[in-house]
Amino acid sequence: MPTKNHAKSQIEKLKLKDGSFTWVNINHPNDASIEYLKRNYEFHHLDLEDCISQRQRPKIDDYEDYLFLILHIPIKPRGKQVRSSELYLFIGQDFIVTLHRGNPIIKKVFEDCKSKKKVKEEYMRKGSGYFLYMLINDLFESGLPLIDYLDKQISELEVEVFDSGKSRDRLREILLLKKDIINFRRIIMPERAIVAQLEHKNKKFLPEKLDVYFDDIVDKIEKMWNNLENLKELVDSLQETNESVISHNTNNVIKILTVFSVVMLPLTFITGFYGMNVQGLPFVGTQASILKIAGILAFVAISMISYFRYRRWI
Repeated sequence: MPTKNHAKSQIEKLKLKDGSFTWVNINHPNDASIEYLKRNYEFHHLDLEDCISQRQRPKIDDYEDYLFLILHIPIKPRGKQVRSSELYLFIGQDFIVTLHRGNPIIKKVFEDCKSKKKVKEEYMRKGSGYFLYMLINDLFESGLPLIDYLDKQISELEVEVFDSGKSRDRLREILLLKKDIINFRRIIMPERAIVAQLEHKNKKFLPEKLDVYFDDIVDKIEKMWNNLENLKELVDSLQETNESVISHNTNNVIKILTVFSVVMLPLTFITGFYGMNVQGLPFVGTQASILKIAGILAFVAISMISYFRYRRWI
């Protein structure tokens, strides 16, 4: 169902000088921007409704005059978890319309094309199909540094987990990293099939000579998926190792406390025994009674600790 989008919508347009190709970029689509598309293009009303809906599935709709794509791109805003950025694209013979909610890659490409003539020519001069390839390639290229970042985070956590001098529970950091990897995998998984389908769609917009280019993007996504599989296995192993280290440290603490309690037990018994208000207790009433009782306590404690060390319990 369509939802209200209260963010300020921004409609930007780039054209080649000869008018052969137009890129319309809509940031934060809302009802007003959808009305703009209705006035200027003959897109299906269901596709337009999808553009202002939340959590649409990735898909490709093939029409006679255009293609409609929904893609999910993984992004990681600073200080936040990996999340999905939805991108909606209408591609025709001489135009492409992109709708998104603040996707940083789309914003950067648009600004580069707007300010640099050479970049604009490189992206837009070869037609809508090649432009679509360049745009999708940039979007998924942005996932590779993110994978490198996650790999670096795992390496740093691994060093800390195995550092005996920093033996603290890092479960929260590991689980947050695991969540990033799971989110990344959930976003990327359906994109593999969507991009692969582009090779077989309307050849008016995606000529056969572009097959090898989209194959390259598919290979890139497969590489990302394989890397994510490896990261998932690493973070699972890291979590198990962290739990083992914490369990081992806990056992050591419990062992020390147990030894302390066992050593104190006979000492408590002796002090309690001499605390009774009765006559005839050994060493009571003599001049050196306190020293003798203290010696007994020391002897018992040293004997028990020596026995524990002999048995290698401590």
